[in-house]
Amino acid sequence: MCELVRPDLLILDDFAMRQLTADQADDLYELISERQGRSVIITSNRAPSDWYPLFPNPVVAESLLDRLINASRQVIMNGPSYRPNKRPKNPTEPPDQVASVSPRGWGIT
Repeated sequence: MCELVRPDLLILDDFAMRQLTADQADDLYELISERQGRSVIITSNRAPSDWYPLFPNPVVAESLLDRLINASRQVIMNGPSYRPNKRPKNPTEPPDQVASVSPRGWGIT
């Protein structure tokens, strides 16, 4: 867990996609508690008020989400997802641009 506590910024992408197990919820509580005062970015398709039922223990949920939500700045983005625009129109055709790795680093070809 030290690897997740140490960074200046932790990003939790697609948070609250599914219900957490008791162990997962406890680990997340411990992680957020240990990171108190450090930056965390959370992306989710659900509103924070919809996160509570995803935790098996309501006490852990209340404590954890209180730490996350009360000290946060929320950026609400409404509108259609950009992902459908990124899908190839014909999945059998190769994409116009392909990301590749060369000895000099990443590039678009």
